[in-house]
Amino acid sequence: MSSRVRSNFGFCTIPRTIVGGTYAAAGTYQQVTNFGSNPTNVGMYLYRPPNVAASPALIVGIHWCSGTAQAFYSGTQFANLADQYGYLVIYPNAPASGGCWDVASTATLTHNAGGDSLGIASMIRYAIANYKVDAKRVFLVGTSSGAMMTEVMAGAYPDLFQAGSANAGVPYACFAGPNAWNSDCSTGVLTKTAQQWGDLVRSGYPGYTGARPKMQIWHGTQDEVLSYNNFGEAVKQWTNVFGYSTSPASTQANSPLSGWTRYTYGPNFQAISAAGVPHNIPLQDQEVLKWFGIIGGGTTTAIPTTTVPTTTPPTTTTTANGAQQTHWGQCGGACNMRV
Repeated sequence: MSSRVRSNFGFCTIPRTIVGGTYAAAGTYQQVTNFGSNPTNVGMYLYRPPNVAASPALIVGIHWCSGTAQAFYSGTQFANLADQYGYLVIYPNAPASGGCWDVASTATLTHNAGGDSLGIASMIRYAIANYKVDAKRVFLVGTSSGAMMTEVMAGAYPDLFQAGSANAGVPYACFAGPNAWNSDCSTGVLTKTAQQWGDLVRSGYPGYTGARPKMQIWHGTQDEVLSYNNFGEAVKQWTNVFGYSTSPASTQANSPLSGWTRYTYGPNFQAISAAGVPHNIPLQDQEVLKWFGIIGGGTTTAIPTTTVPTTTPPTTTTTANGAQQTHWGQCGGACNMRV
């Protein structure tokens, strides 16, 4: 991250195998450069399906700590689903050596002030200007560190996208501070009132009075990296932002999977609690697309399943278009990484 300090509290990698076959996409995946203000040198990679819609939607898929744009591209279904629905996908690549996003600095938490978030914002602006993207159909999705960045973007750049989906993340500004890692946040010790959390989101873009992107959060009850307490804190935050009660308007058991519970607080916010699931929460790609309004309701297929973690990375088989069978998750520990 931008502070360039050494942290002994980072993420280690755990291999995650996708069950149900390689996610092979038929379009083109390539790097884009010179896309605008990018003070931390975030990488931009774009996936274009064979048949792009006339005014396509845009999904920004943000990888986890120790991950890469390539890993999120090849380990999720968003690219091959783009082949069906005609949207574009941007995969940002974190500039830090450990692959984590800057979700702590004042710059990244503030509109147009710098940090990794400004690089991602520039990608969105570039895509709207150059690829005929529908500015009213821009969506963000991320896992772990990428989930944190999704919520950072919702606070700092609410004008640029319409919905976000954060998987195993923390509230906006929970990691705020001079260091890359915030133990109080990660362990669930950091708590605030709903008003305090909401005020933090509103501080990300001072003076902004426009619409806020709707938010969907996912969290496993057995998360060993980012405490499940952060799920409750995020609920307080986003219900305050949208003016909802902290008591859900509806509760749906076994949705979308057995043992998972979907809490809906209003049309702009829902939270899914995954019973017994660790930090490496299986990403429900098609459920995310439903939240974005790209696809309608119905039965989802090809849901990713995690394997038992090992400590040795397995061999990955890469196809001609970059698709892989291995998806990297995260674990807590003293990785002694540079951030």
